[in-house]
Amino acid sequence: MVLTSLSKMTGLQKKTACIRNICILAHVDHGKTTLADCLISSNGIISSRLAGKLRYLDSREDEQIRGITMKSSAITLLFGKDDQEYLINLIDSPGHVDFSSEVSTAVRLCDGCIVVVDAVEGVCSQTHAVLRQAWLENIRPVLVINKLDRLIMELKFTPQEAYSHLKNILEQVNAITATLFTSKVLEERAEKDMETQLTSDSALRDQVYDWSAGLECTDDSHLYFSPDQGNVVFASAIDGWGFGIEHFAKLYSQKIGIKQSVLLKTLWGDYYLNTKAKKIMKSDQSKGKKPLFVQLVLDNIWSLYEAVTKKDKEKIDKIVSSLGLKIGARESRHTDPKVQLNAICSQWLPISQAVLSMVCKKLPSPLDITVERVEKLMSVGAKAFDFFPQETQDLKDVFMKCSSEETAPVIVFVSKMFAVDAKTLPQNKPRPLSQEEIAHRRELVRQRHAEKLAATQRPELAQPDAGGSPMDQSIKAGGMKEDDQPPVNQMETLTMATVKQEAEIKEVFVAFARVFSGVVKKGQKLFVLGPKYDPAESLHKLPSGCSATDDLPPVPHLACCTLEDLYLLMGRELEQLEEVPSGNVLGIGGLQEFVLKSATLCSSPACPPFTPLNFEATPIVRVAIEPKHPSEMPQLVKGMKLLNQADPCVQVLIQETGEHVLITAGEVHLQRCLDDLKERFARVEISVSKPIIPFRETITRPPKVDMVNEEIGKQQKVAVIHQSKEEQNKIPEGVQVGVDGLVTMSTANKYATLSVGAMPLPEEFTQLLEENCDLIRTMEQFTSSLNEDKKTLEINQKTLDQIREFKQKLEQKLQGRKWRNAVDCIWSFGPRKCGPNILLNRFEGYERSVWQCLDKGVKEASLYRDFDNSIVSGFQLATLSGPMCEEPLMGVCFSVEKWDMSRFVEQMSVNRQDLEEKAAGETLVTEEAAPVSTGRDSKLSSESNEIQESDQQPFKLPSKRKGGETVLADCYGPFSGQLMATMKEACRYAMQVKPQRLMAAMYTCEIMATAEVLGRVYAVLSKREGRVLQEEMKEGTDMFIIKAVLPVAESFGFADEIRKRTSGLASPQLVFSHWEVISDDPFWVPTTEEEYLHFGEKADSENQARKYMNAVRKRKGLYVDEKIVEHGEKQRTLGRNK
Repeated sequence: MVLTSLSKMTGLQKKTACIRNICILAHVDHGKTTLADCLISSNGIISSRLAGKLRYLDSREDEQIRGITMKSSAITLLFGKDDQEYLINLIDSPGHVDFSSEVSTAVRLCDGCIVVVDAVEGVCSQTHAVLRQAWLENIRPVLVINKLDRLIMELKFTPQEAYSHLKNILEQVNAITATLFTSKVLEERAEKDMETQLTSDSALRDQVYDWSAGLECTDDSHLYFSPDQGNVVFASAIDGWGFGIEHFAKLYSQKIGIKQSVLLKTLWGDYYLNTKAKKIMKSDQSKGKKPLFVQLVLDNIWSLYEAVTKKDKEKIDKIVSSLGLKIGARESRHTDPKVQLNAICSQWLPISQAVLSMVCKKLPSPLDITVERVEKLMSVGAKAFDFFPQETQDLKDVFMKCSSEETAPVIVFVSKMFAVDAKTLPQNKPRPLSQEEIAHRRELVRQRHAEKLAATQRPELAQPDAGGSPMDQSIKAGGMKEDDQPPVNQMETLTMATVKQEAEIKEVFVAFARVFSGVVKKGQKLFVLGPKYDPAESLHKLPSGCSATDDLPPVPHLACCTLEDLYLLMGRELEQLEEVPSGNVLGIGGLQEFVLKSATLCSSPACPPFTPLNFEATPIVRVAIEPKHPSEMPQLVKGMKLLNQADPCVQVLIQETGEHVLITAGEVHLQRCLDDLKERFARVEISVSKPIIPFRETITRPPKVDMVNEEIGKQQKVAVIHQSKEEQNKIPEGVQVGVDGLVTMSTANKYATLSVGAMPLPEEFTQLLEENCDLIRTMEQFTSSLNEDKKTLEINQKTLDQIREFKQKLEQKLQGRKWRNAVDCIWSFGPRKCGPNILLNRFEGYERSVWQCLDKGVKEASLYRDFDNSIVSGFQLATLSGPMCEEPLMGVCFSVEKWDMSRFVEQMSVNRQDLEEKAAGETLVTEEAAPVSTGRDSKLSSESNEIQESDQQPFKLPSKRKGGETVLADCYGPFSGQLMATMKEACRYAMQVKPQRLMAAMYTCEIMATAEVLGRVYAVLSKREGRVLQEEMKEGTDMFIIKAVLPVAESFGFADEIRKRTSGLASPQLVFSHWEVISDDPFWVPTTEEEYLHFGEKADSENQARKYMNAVRKRKGLYVDEKIVEHGEKQRTLGRNK
């Protein structure tokens, strides 16, 4: 057991080769925090008896109550191996899907990770997610298969069955790694092919295209988990034991007399031992031979468990003595077999020894960072690393060296900000007093005691003086009181002030960071690089060789900060440091004003900001919050800002309605955020609305069958009145609707006419638009810079290739006569110019598309050119709030078929003639009047002219010039605004004439349940509109894995209900997946005889889409068509229902 020493740790921090930055990743409840406890107990920070029970890194109260980790916590450990000491920065991360953003913050700071898998549950949804995150961040994983004790105690497996089960788990984990590796190789191969195709297109035509060639020539053996490679540990963290096969290979090589290297290769796999020949041979299952792993390893563990659970004292004593262990009397007498098992196993196969030795041997030090990872970290957005300035590219070598020299530039990445209580900071903690301070305090106490004695003796002396009247005595006494009073008051005010100050400075933010280069020192000044900072644009504005201490001109997205405090992260504790060399994880104080969630700190402005973190979970659950007492609103706003800073995933915004909205990743995350607001950041009572469920609006193709599955058009319509009324309400007068749904509208002043049609987009097309949102944003930035005559944005060749590929994919998805040349005609995407809707330019006389970055055509000057932004803005407004319930649109294509501005041109020419005539008339008047008027007359004439001008002013048509053309503004407002409003309304009406549908956000739901509770799980799912996609039994267990989809609107309270109904035997994991069209028509009314008979006269059966639509409209304060009185025709009495 190593007792941690701060001086020893700071010494090891300078030896970069001996540092390991690792995190523990796993699915929820697979044993990460228990494993972390075991590793911490090896350093003497906690007792080994409490490991697994204390959950030391779960420092929050709600983490302890719920039994799940909710935040990433770091601790620094020491480990000695082969006369070499290592410093291990260990980060424990959450496994619950709601807190997957915390996993991203942990992974970014590490060079390796421990992936923990439950031996019973095997590979689960979050295991997939964490392996993918580790792959994306280019960090090396090792595997710990935990909870082996459950195979013995719960599932009652034989060693042979357990071996087969463990083999299956290992194959599943390796299958995920293989999938990730294959996709990467194929992507690289496709990129190379694209490059060669551009250079020599004709040469490639004769070649045979072979996908497998890329995989054959790439070595991937080091990626997979295999016990013989030493990157797998089998463990039971709760019982304190774990082993890699090296331990047993070393042990048996001495006993059996077979080389350790041979045993290492054969101890895992289908090999068996021929005891007579003392040879290891390939296993032949028909002979019933046990594999070596079963015979030499698992049999021993199973026999130990059997002896302890059956309380076979003789066998236990024999095992203990043969292993050479010492078991205390308390443990040997204990009635709980788990205590005895822990005592024996933790000495025989200590888990910390197995895991930490694997970490030191198999995971890289900060010096071993790969070129690929460096370039990936430093390449932001569409820019490739090669396109950065030379100063930036030189930093790559510094990054690779991970140098701790004084001259090396400092590069630090802050992955998150976390709040700590100000009292827990090392500088605020009570420290042991020195001898001088103790003596000084003793003297002060003596003085106070003497003063008290003197004060009590004075009234006693005053009593014998009877000559004085009672009044005099009272005055004297009063005088004494007054003399004594001020110091007391001062003390009270001082204490009140300090209490108030303490209350204000309760939460302090510490940055969770890692030094990638250089040495960070306390009080050092560094640049803070915002995510939009671009060294290519900013370096020429700054003097060469400048530092953060210089007085520099203002540069966008660049600020200077001072590192006030540096901390060593020790779980629940923090230790102060003066300096931290490169390759270490640390906490930085004093960045609260400069860093919101994550940032890059650097001593050189040539460094680009690191790529943003990859978040697996999408914030989807929204609630509106307000204080119970309106006067406390400022505290709430301040508290929400602090919460936004403290949580990497939460989003805080103020809606147009003025509501303060909190957006979180799920119910558990929401509850944690609300608790933090109430108790830590705002400290006020708050009212929380029901969850605000997001929807999307879309249109579909006209249905072929009605609500009773009869073919439309063949039945006799009987209740057409409803439908016709509905249609009349939708479209006002003055709007023409064509047979094919084309809506024609004119502006308010009738100068321009627009014809707009709406069509539903194919699902794959919409999905492609959503996936390439960042690429569309890059295209939009280029187009806007081109249109606004700014310096044209540089787009590198790689991005241009991506855009071309994107365009080709879009063309493949849009097939058919009606979509001919549609991709070339895309005018804009929406909403916010990067959404899943498109606007097509289908009218003649003006060509404009979003593909300007590819053809770089010359900007054409025309009448349409001046007003096309109004059309696009109208489209953006229409897609941002649809006609059903003001929710954004999705998967809708609007095409502008006609844009007639002939009347506008006529009016312009008339106006120009009027202005010219007026100008000519004024010049004639002035020329005639000039020689006549002198002196007083001239003064009078000028006054009369002024009066005349002022009289004529109201009747004058205001005009302004723009781009050589006269732009009209009349009583309806500016013409551009009228076009915008007309376009918006035309889009809404074009959508209303088509069958409208709501789209609901959907969760994918993975539930693990036993066979007994399967029926109850299905009952809860069907009640909440869920749909089961897949159900499979986990091999070798009685557990079923159910995969389903569930609307987000129905998910609140779902996890609690499932746990209640199944007595805690099933727990779901909900992850936002996609948007799905609700098949019901929200405006449906019965129109045929069959529908009339089936649904009744009122058709008041439950319409899910209408229910959702009305709920959203009510929340937004829009008109809802619903009956307030129910059962109005019947009299209902208390005595008897009639």
